[in-house]
Amino acid sequence: MKKRLIPLLVFLLFFAPPLANDAYAGILGKGDATGTPGEWYIGDEPLSTRSGSLPIVFVHGLNSSSNTWIDENDMDEITYNKNYQTAFIDLYPTKNMWDNGQLLSTKLSEMYTYFGKKMILVTHSKGGIDAQSALVHSNAHQYVDKIFTLSTPHHGSQLADLAYSSWAGWLSAIIGTKNDATYSLQTGYMSYFRSITDSNSKTMLTPYYTFGGTDWGSFGGSLYWGGLYLRQYGANDGAVTVKSSRLPYGNEIRVGEWDHGTIKNGNATFNLFEPYLTQSVPAFTSHRSFNGTNEETETGNVLVRGGEFTGTKVETFEVEEGAKSIAFDWMSQNKDSDVIIESPEGKRFTTLKATKDSGIFQGAYHHQVKVDSPRSGKWKAIVKQRKKESYLMQVSYDSELNDGITVDEQKSSEVKLVVDSSAIETESLKGDIVIQYSKNGKVKQKKISSKKFHALESFPIKKAGEGIYHIMIDVEGDTKKGKQFERTILYTIYVDKHGKVYRP
Repeated sequence: MKKRLIPLLVFLLFFAPPLANDAYAGILGKGDATGTPGEWYIGDEPLSTRSGSLPIVFVHGLNSSSNTWIDENDMDEITYNKNYQTAFIDLYPTKNMWDNGQLLSTKLSEMYTYFGKKMILVTHSKGGIDAQSALVHSNAHQYVDKIFTLSTPHHGSQLADLAYSSWAGWLSAIIGTKNDATYSLQTGYMSYFRSITDSNSKTMLTPYYTFGGTDWGSFGGSLYWGGLYLRQYGANDGAVTVKSSRLPYGNEIRVGEWDHGTIKNGNATFNLFEPYLTQSVPAFTSHRSFNGTNEETETGNVLVRGGEFTGTKVETFEVEEGAKSIAFDWMSQNKDSDVIIESPEGKRFTTLKATKDSGIFQGAYHHQVKVDSPRSGKWKAIVKQRKKESYLMQVSYDSELNDGITVDEQKSSEVKLVVDSSAIETESLKGDIVIQYSKNGKVKQKKISSKKFHALESFPIKKAGEGIYHIMIDVEGDTKKGKQFERTILYTIYVDKHGKVYRP
């Protein structure tokens, strides 16, 4: 369905007397959404407006536009058929919640004048953070009755942490992953955002309703690799964990088997949040109904490597005895890379057709293969590419050993591994810890500190001032069965101007 474009609305609001909705509609005409930040569109006006309803404003997320609600989505058609007034807005696709929050607040003021009443926000992914920033930090709460967040990373996404890691640096630079939006979604920074937002009295003026997803789509899809990476942090939808989709004061309507793309479709979730559009529900009563997969687990189940080359590249990785399966993902800017996986006994596995990423690593291609009951020992990834190749390699392990490697979360100012000594030879542990420092979206020091370690050692985090500190730990060692293993652990912390540390 076409949306009526509002290119002259600001002019009309400030230089013309108030007009009725019909007068606005008569001069605005029709047109397709252009994706221009700040433009907003009125949905086709239903023949009659549902009694007691308020206009619904749809807000998109990262690397997206208002078309996410219209193209290949039946949300606009469903709301029209059910007699709801709607509006759709374009924000900056790669800017942070502060810039988008200010922009959205200004546009909500315009919409409020147009509709003459408060509105309801339905947001997807980062759009929920942008919306909360508008309401709490840019005074848009006066225009909004309630807000629904569909898989919003309220506590950040570990995929954003990965994008800013040292291993991902080569690929991130090529495809433009490092932007203000991704920077702001790192879990350490979002911990800071939560602290200054949740403590603000304006937060409690607007009811929040949340949704979370647990599906990753099919193997080989762009969300599947994200699901494998995020699995170590709990149930997720390929981009956001269930834990991150929640707010402590929010009403959780449902956690369901949606991936990060399908959760925003009208046929998936509209009928679930529709009762709350006109119904008065206690603002801060939880409606959680999810009691499935463990949501809080944080274990070491991935190995990450990255770099660049031209010609042929061979990466090796260890698979310990007892691993149920491994899922291999080679991500690069090239679609035609020839990727072969070779087992210790020389058996070769070819990857699936390349899939283009549509999330944080938008523009990159995934080359994936899954191996059940893999042979233990040293595996090889043999990649050929005649053009320059920047890559990020991920190996995800389904193994009992995953639960045996964690980071001590109580140590905010130092890094300390915690391992299961009944499964791992503690004295065999060794590896590298690298800490990278960023400020205002820019990497200031790639290695503010680094250290090779042996056994279990504490490693203090050297502070260079306000900003994000990205901690990357590459660890290897021996299991009690005498087999080697490798893992990578990544996380971020944020240090404010007073030196206070915020971590996930």
